[in-house]
Amino acid sequence: MPEPLNIAEATGRLGILTPGMGAVASTAYAGVIAARKGLAAPIGSLTQMAHIRLGARGEGRNPLIREFVPLAQLDDLVFGGWDPISPNALEAARTAGVLEESDIAPISSELEGVVAMSAVFDQRWVKRLDGVRVKTGENMFDLAEQLIADIERFRSENGCDRLVMVWCGSTEAYQEATAVHETVESFEAGMRANDENISPSQLYAYAAMVSGVPFANGAPNLSADLPCMVELAARQGVPYTGKDFKTGQTLMKTILAPGFKARMLGMRGWYSTNILGNRDGEVLDDPENFKTKEVSKLGVLDTILQPEVYPELYGNIDHVVRINYYPPRGDNKEGWDAIDIFGWMGYPMQIKVDFLCRDSILAAPIVLDLALFLDLAQRAGQSGNQEWLSFYWKSPHTDGVTPAEHDIFIQQTKLKNTLREWMGEQPVTHSEAG
Repeated sequence: MPEPLNIAEATGRLGILTPGMGAVASTAYAGVIAARKGLAAPIGSLTQMAHIRLGARGEGRNPLIREFVPLAQLDDLVFGGWDPISPNALEAARTAGVLEESDIAPISSELEGVVAMSAVFDQRWVKRLDGVRVKTGENMFDLAEQLIADIERFRSENGCDRLVMVWCGSTEAYQEATAVHETVESFEAGMRANDENISPSQLYAYAAMVSGVPFANGAPNLSADLPCMVELAARQGVPYTGKDFKTGQTLMKTILAPGFKARMLGMRGWYSTNILGNRDGEVLDDPENFKTKEVSKLGVLDTILQPEVYPELYGNIDHVVRINYYPPRGDNKEGWDAIDIFGWMGYPMQIKVDFLCRDSILAAPIVLDLALFLDLAQRAGQSGNQEWLSFYWKSPHTDGVTPAEHDIFIQQTKLKNTLREWMGEQPVTHSEAG
């Protein structure tokens, strides 16, 4: 049996800070508060609802994850965040229109009590939004220091023993790493010089890591996956994970594509289009912001299907992704997939998927799970990229050498085996040999 890690107990309060308090964050807050009151079940959350098998199947050991590993309890969570538009979570939830008023009313006082801090916001990165509650400062370094002060004030005022940060803000315009991102020293010099290649999400990641706060990136932005942040996380001993919540259409791809590959069915093409009308859809209507999302969404199939290994099956796939802003749809995104596959003797077949999903309903439990698992990782003495959390991401961070794993079933095994090993249990291989 592996030696269990020495994991500190989850005593006291855990603060969950979200840059962005729009549809996803306000829905996550609401769901946790409703669960605490017994008004709703935390459906979609592995930490709250999933079991984990221990040992051989015949042993019958199958506890809930939250009873197996020392996670923070829902009653111990306190929420906060920054937003350039909404003053508090109640107004954010009503503006987003994800939840019915009948679900908001019983928890309205708690949501109203989650007051948004003024945000670091730069319209260059999200042209379709206009921030009104925005920090000002001498330079970006000053803004980062304001975020660090916000973090410490929140920690003190709410009596938090520990904090985590989960980015729930918008997708920023596409960018690639530059010289300013190479080291912590170059990044700090760039902040002082207001380098145009530094985005708001990078300031939040920096502030979190300097403050010893684990960071998760829920958007496809370039933030924690930068050499300077990798260096900073190692220096500060901070775990991080990302990026881009795996919710609607990409969730379906990572479920379906492994099935096609498992049966050695070939593929000619996969056409994906989305219509959505929330703030995310408005932001992604700008070509530069869409490019950031497109890069995140397009990387999934190649890694799962391995065209270099199976060129006759997957070596020539036309993979197309489109996103269209359509206000009447609101947060209820509709994703259409037209999948062209082929089988025995090359005969073609088609699969059509029309997923009428609710983006924030799928993302909210991810926010909760990431917060609880990152907090667990920090108490377990882990730092740097938490690759075992790739289960939650469209575009998981890697070491830069090994390709990301996108098969959701392999990701789930990796996640659960990590928990087993940390607790001194054998990993499960599903082998019946011997």
